[in-house]
Amino acid sequence: MTSHAVSDEALDIIFRDARTQNKWQDKPVSVAHLMAVYDLMRWGPTSANATPARFYFITSREAKERLKPHLSPGNRDKTMAAPAVAIIGMDLDFPEYFPRLFPHNPKMKDGFAGKEEFTRTFALRNSSLQGAYFIIAARALGLDCGPMSGFDNDGVDKEFFAGTNIKSNFICAVGYGDPAGVFPRNPRLSFDEACKIL
Repeated sequence: MTSHAVSDEALDIIFRDARTQNKWQDKPVSVAHLMAVYDLMRWGPTSANATPARFYFITSREAKERLKPHLSPGNRDKTMAAPAVAIIGMDLDFPEYFPRLFPHNPKMKDGFAGKEEFTRTFALRNSSLQGAYFIIAARALGLDCGPMSGFDNDGVDKEFFAGTNIKSNFICAVGYGDPAGVFPRNPRLSFDEACKIL
């Protein structure tokens, strides 16, 4: 049996028993709780410590109404019912932070100058990693998540990120899930199907 640093119960909470949520309890998520999730997930690694993800937390009725028209029909009701929704964005100006976040090589940012496609690919990859850390951290701190990509990215960008160089990656409803809304667990690929040892 493989040993591990955290309890089996913790692994169940984060991975094995955790489910994507589609229905939510009428129970708010505090700003302090959202801050705690971010404070934990920000330690996850990214390439050259770039940390391009930006998190906009939609919690007010007014903000949800701004988000609503940009959601796909299948995601609209369940997203509006969630106590909080995180828009996980990617800041395409992330290279400007390298002198602070990667101080032993502050000129790292020069390698992105004029390379829009490279910069966007780098931002997408690393903000996706950070979004995954966010889900893991939220579960570890007692919250449930409903990540999704069914929305109009351009519409969300214009509505929430106008005047910035931030682009939306995906969104994630956050709160306390109602087990009645969980779908049957879908299968996963086995080790032999998904992995090779070379």
